[in-house]
Amino acid sequence: MKQQLKSTLALSAGVLAVVGIVLAPTAGAANTTAVTANVSKTAAISTTSGTVALNINPTSSGSFSSASDTVTAGTNSTAGYNLQVSAATTTLTKGADTIAASAGTPASPVTLLKNTWGYRVDNGAGTFGAGPTSAQTDQASLALTWAGVTSTPTTIKSTAVANNADVTTVWYGAGVDFTKPNGAYTTTVTYTAVAL
Repeated sequence: MKQQLKSTLALSAGVLAVVGIVLAPTAGAANTTAVTANVSKTAAISTTSGTVALNINPTSSGSFSSASDTVTAGTNSTAGYNLQVSAATTTLTKGADTIAASAGTPASPVTLLKNTWGYRVDNGAGTFGAGPTSAQTDQASLALTWAGVTSTPTTIKSTAVANNADVTTVWYGAGVDFTKPNGAYTTTVTYTAVAL
C-alpha cells in the first residue's frame, strides 16, 4: 500500500510538473504604434468693413478720390502665403454706364487716368513703391501709381513665414469727368489668401 501511495504521489508530482511547464509564462513581446496629427496648411482672410466708398464731385478735367480697405490674413504654412485680388467684373458699373479698370499692372503701375479706377499696395508685391498712399477727395490727380483689377487673381503681397494676423492696406482710387452720369458705380473685389 505504501508503495502504491508513493507511486501515485510520484505520478501526481510528475503531472503537476508537466502542467507547471505548460502553464509557466512565456517570454513577452512588444509592439509600438506612432500617433501622428497631420495638420494641413491653410490660410484665412477678412476685411475690416467690406466696403470702400470713393466720393467724387466730377469736373470737366477730371476729379479723383482714394480710400483704403484693410485686409487681415493668416496662415499656418511655414512658407507663408500669397495675397491675391480679383473681380469677376473689372469695371465699376451703374446700369449701362461704366468706369474702366486702369491699364496698369502691379509690375507696371501707371498714373490713374480720368474715367478709370485702380488699386495699389504700399510695400506690396510689384513696383507700386513705398508710398505712403493717403485718403484723398476731389483732387486734380492722385499721386503715385495704380493697377487695374483683373478677373484673374493677381498676387499683391507675399510673405515667407507663418503669421496669425498679417495686415495689408489696399488702396483704391477713381477719377471721373462730366462724361460720367451721376450715381453709384460698383463692383465686388475678391481677396484670396493662398498658403504656400
